[in-house]
Amino acid sequence: MTKSNKYKRILLKLSGESFCRPGGFGIEGETLASIAERITRICKLGPQVAIVVGGGNFLRGANFSQASHIPRTTADYMGMLATVINACALQETLESMGQPTRVLSAIEVSSICEPFIRRRAIRHLEKGRVIILAGGTGNPFFSTDTCAALRASELGADLMIKATKVDGVYTDDPKKNPKAKMMEKITYQEVLEQNLKVMDPAAISLCRENKIPIVVLNIFIDGNITRAFRGEKVGTMISE
Repeated sequence: MTKSNKYKRILLKLSGESFCRPGGFGIEGETLASIAERITRICKLGPQVAIVVGGGNFLRGANFSQASHIPRTTADYMGMLATVINACALQETLESMGQPTRVLSAIEVSSICEPFIRRRAIRHLEKGRVIILAGGTGNPFFSTDTCAALRASELGADLMIKATKVDGVYTDDPKKNPKAKMMEKITYQEVLEQNLKVMDPAAISLCRENKIPIVVLNIFIDGNITRAFRGEKVGTMISE
């Protein structure tokens, strides 16, 4: 199998922070357009693309609950609504670039998006549409990382790409420890044993159970997502 068609179906996990510049808030048009352009570039290479969006550029349920009088359950639902905002913004930007797109949400927002139904989602992928999956799992207390692992498993993805603001998985927090080193490859088990904070343990376990490799990379470096799809070395690979 050649590098250009190494993966048939990929799931891209976009953090909410990728919708604005590092340290920013909300959605910034220039940053959003840059991400959308990179996604359309991947689509032209032939894979079916599913995207799970986070909502941290607006609100993180757990943090917001701790800093307010709002219960965690309600705060998490507010975070799910934030992902719907991001999904709609990404959809419109992708379609302005000529890429057919559908938004499917785990929480019902019938005026602007479809409900997530697995068979419908797969049909959209088969028709060449990018699907943007909003609303997380539809349940409080679950992160969008866990949602990404769940959807990747449900949809039979060959690869999960976690697009972040860091270059990969480090031995420690590189901002706090200048001696922290980035790892090019690590196993699911090592991530769990070392309690690395790259993803929730539930997400790692789901991907391990379904044999879905994970690439963690910096989305702000142009070309990274394409290199990951082609099977080239970029960021950190998490696998068996």
